Amino acid sequence: MTIITNPIINRLRKGAIAMAAILTLAVTGTNAATPERKIVRPDLEQIKKETTDPKSKFYYPKLMESYLGNDTILTADDFRYLYYGYLFQEDYEPYRRSYNPGRQKELEPLYSKPNHTREECRAIMNFAEDVLADNPFDLRQLNFRVYSYGKLGKENLAKIWQQKLNSILMTIATSGTGIDPENSWIVVLPAHEYDFLNLSGFTATGQKFVEPYYDFISVTPKKDSDPKGYYFDIKAILEEYYRKHPNELED
Repeated sequence: MTIITNPIINRLRKGAIAMAAILTLAVTGTNAATPERKIVRPDLEQIKKETTDPKSKFYYPKLMESYLGNDTILTADDFRYLYYGYLFQEDYEPYRRSYNPGRQKELEPLYSKPNHTREECRAIMNFAEDVLADNPFDLRQLNFRVYSYGKLGKENLAKIWQQKLNSILMTIATSGTGIDPENSWIVVLPAHEYDFLNLSGFTATGQKFVEPYYDFISVTPKKDSDPKGYYFDIKAILEEYYRKHPNELED
């Protein structure tokens, strides 16, 4: 996995003070005054039931339609069902190949530039929109979308999608504390482990698998007393992957 250390991400971090504070609460296990900042372990069985029921207010197509629209009507609960409900959709594929890797390679030099022309911003924005049409929860491309909207003067769209990105990060942050396997954060895509930490102000430096179904992502501590890394629960990812690819389980 690629460590995110580019000017686009760094610029967006400057506007993520609220997210950093939320993540600090999650790491320390401290409950804040607002419900959105309390640790809520997702009930995946309930989420599966609700998001696949056409009569439920959390029916997945309805949630996704609202998410893709240029509005901000989704609540913290809605985002929890939206994000984790993705696990149970037919097009869910946790280890899918990157969208148009050739085009992504062409754009890599732009991501490391300190400044961008309007033409370059349009190229970043267009590719981000194409990727997100294929994978609506690509956190990296969500960031690039927000950045390019802002640079192109589309401030309202930038704010709308920044709020959506922050809500996804919040959903992950409040799924646990990350400090041990029992309180690990839960993600729906392996890439989100690195992206979540990097977008929250950490520098992810490595990964190791911990039995039976955890990833430990090491980070660069900001001070000696800080954790050296954080745990992510990938049980649901593995279950859904092997359910769709049973031959690989046999191998």
